[in-house]
Amino acid sequence: MSDNKPKWRRVVVKLSGEALMGQASHGLDARTVEAIAADLASAARLGVETGVVVGGGNFFRGIAGAETGIERARADSIGMLATVMNALAMEHAIEKQGQAARALSAVAMPSLCEPYSRQAALHHLGKGRVVVLAGGTGNPFFTTDTGAALRAAELSADVILKATQVDGVYSADPKRHPHAERYETLTHDEAIAKNLAIMDTAAFALARETKIPILVFSIKEPGAICAALKGKGRATLVTP
Repeated sequence: MSDNKPKWRRVVVKLSGEALMGQASHGLDARTVEAIAADLASAARLGVETGVVVGGGNFFRGIAGAETGIERARADSIGMLATVMNALAMEHAIEKQGQAARALSAVAMPSLCEPYSRQAALHHLGKGRVVVLAGGTGNPFFTTDTGAALRAAELSADVILKATQVDGVYSADPKRHPHAERYETLTHDEAIAKNLAIMDTAAFALARETKIPILVFSIKEPGAICAALKGKGRATLVTP
């Protein structure tokens, strides 16, 4: 296989809300959103069917809301709304790159975007559109990491691309522990047993059950998504 050809045909990219903040403390950074949108558009032009699950932590985190006194189910619902805001922003940014995109939400709000269904998502992917998936699983108590694993399983994705702030999975937080070990490869079982916090246990367990690998890489560099698709750059591959 040529180095310039993607390794996978259909992918689900997990993009945190925090990744959209740039250097800001909250909200959306226009340049950061534009850069990520350009990368996603380039991935689609490679012929890769691309779904994107967006988080909402740049606006509101359900767990954090629960810690401030909002009941967890309600706090998670607010967090799901935050993911819709990010999805609409990303849909627009991708379309500005000249690439068709569709935002689909697991929380129905048809005046803003299309309700999520497996059939609709597969239809849009087949048409070459980037599908931006909002609302997590549509249920409280499940993170958007688990939402990404669920959507990847439903859509028969070849891999989950977990875009993070670090270049792979480490034995501890490398920002706090400079001598933390970086893994080139792991199994899902090892990631769960070691309690590695790059994704939550439910997401790892679902990916393990459905035999979907997870590639963990840094979103900070321009073109990081396309590089990951081509097997370039530093990353950790978590396999069944």
